[in-house]
Amino acid sequence: MSAVHHNGHVPHIAIIMDGNGRWAKAQHRPRVFGHRAGVKAVRRTVEDARDLGITCLTLYSFSTENWTRPRAEIAALFDLLHRYIESDLEKLTAEGVRVRIIGSREGLTDDLIDVINRTETKTAHNTAFSLNIAFNYGGRDEILRAARKAIDSGLSSEELTADHMESFLDTAGIPGPDLVIRTSGEYRISNFLLWQAAYAEFVFTDVLWPDFSRADLEAALENYSGRERRFGNVNKADVA
Repeated sequence: MSAVHHNGHVPHIAIIMDGNGRWAKAQHRPRVFGHRAGVKAVRRTVEDARDLGITCLTLYSFSTENWTRPRAEIAALFDLLHRYIESDLEKLTAEGVRVRIIGSREGLTDDLIDVINRTETKTAHNTAFSLNIAFNYGGRDEILRAARKAIDSGLSSEELTADHMESFLDTAGIPGPDLVIRTSGEYRISNFLLWQAAYAEFVFTDVLWPDFSRADLEAALENYSGRERRFGNVNKADVA
């Protein structure tokens, strides 16, 4: 199976990776064990997405609301991102993957910010595949930061357009997602890509993130292929 096309367009897939903690609990293991398994699922999904012809993948890894979690768990999440980037950077670079970490840098450790900056710089000119990791990310926070950037740029309220706002978002230059997938059986978007997903299609699955497989990705794409994307327009057949 190859990626589903709508009018010749290869979809941008965004995934809310949920269920690591419940997966670990079911195995009577600590939550960190689930997060480690979640990183393995990230690696699998990146490979599967590329094999299926998808060229852009955005993964929701750590939200601005996750700061309420225990400090040990937060530290582990920081360490897992650091290790994933460091261990996979050469491979991702060689395969033409552009890596961007979207979200606020506030509260991140200096060494994590350093590896993020090095990764984004090293992969900036890659064009084969776009991997965006939302870390310390929140949609409302992103829009507020974009609004502040717009004000700082000197644009007047009359001059400010939707295109201007998009240029100030963390995702500037990245097309909005065509399909958003959420794992673990939850039916909410949890402050993820609020601006960008305005007309995205959504698929919710009961599969916990560490168990998410190529078959699950293919099933989501198959579901998406049957949708009619109207972008707010009325189908002429409905009013004929």
